[in-house]
Amino acid sequence: MLTGKGLLAGVMGWPVGHSRSPVLHGFWLNQYGIDGAYVPLAVSPDRIEQAIRALPALGFMGCNVTVPHKEAAFQLVDHLHPVAKRIGAVNTIIVHADGTLEGRNTDAFGFWENLIAGAPVTWSAQMAPAVVLGAGGAARAILIALLDEGAPVIRLLNRTRARAEELAAEIGDPRLQVFDWTERDAALEGAGLLVNTTTQGMDGHPPLEINLSALPVSALVTDIVYTPLTTPLLAVAAARGNPVVDGLGMLLHQARPGFHAWFGVDPAVTDALRTHVLGSA
Repeated sequence: MLTGKGLLAGVMGWPVGHSRSPVLHGFWLNQYGIDGAYVPLAVSPDRIEQAIRALPALGFMGCNVTVPHKEAAFQLVDHLHPVAKRIGAVNTIIVHADGTLEGRNTDAFGFWENLIAGAPVTWSAQMAPAVVLGAGGAARAILIALLDEGAPVIRLLNRTRARAEELAAEIGDPRLQVFDWTERDAALEGAGLLVNTTTQGMDGHPPLEINLSALPVSALVTDIVYTPLTTPLLAVAAARGNPVVDGLGMLLHQARPGFHAWFGVDPAVTDALRTHVLGSA
């Protein structure tokens, strides 16, 4: 449903054709009968400032920002949500009534909401150390989420140790402990959570080589990759009895705050939504 009074939002990226966000938000617009549209906005890096600044003039309620614009958006908005400040990147822009632009980052929210939705009711981030593989932008958001939820220790490992040390220093929390990539098997000892934020195990990428023998069977295992939905890591973990959470839900849940701000509805993440988004591939 779209009229001249329709509310507008979209996603800026370069390229943007692969984004599943229009399918995701389009499902919710249809489900809730909202007069509005969510459109892909292919914006080259040399035009990103012009595009972001044009949002109020074009009547947009805001937009999502994806690769490679998240850091640029961080610099271009008028004010930043505290979580976006800590993560150092913006993936959601809200246009306020006075035309000012607020930058948010909903990746930490999306990760945590997905994790809790799929975790056993007895699981808690405060129970045992967490192990996080990778030190990119997604890892930063996930570390913030786990620290805020009371993780006692987070063991951080990256193929390039210096990058992990840099990330830990930037966040500046003593609960972050950096390990060598070669120690990834031993780092699982006594852990309550294993998170893979790397592309290893994703379709078209090398597999994640890790031995789960030291990981307690009660530990929760999650992979932010969702192509394939069941990665080799999740398949091995599930086969040995660990509870597992796939990565699709992080994409779905991180979209909720933006949709709520733009269209006035806090949307539900349902099996029907998952099926619809997966079918769009």
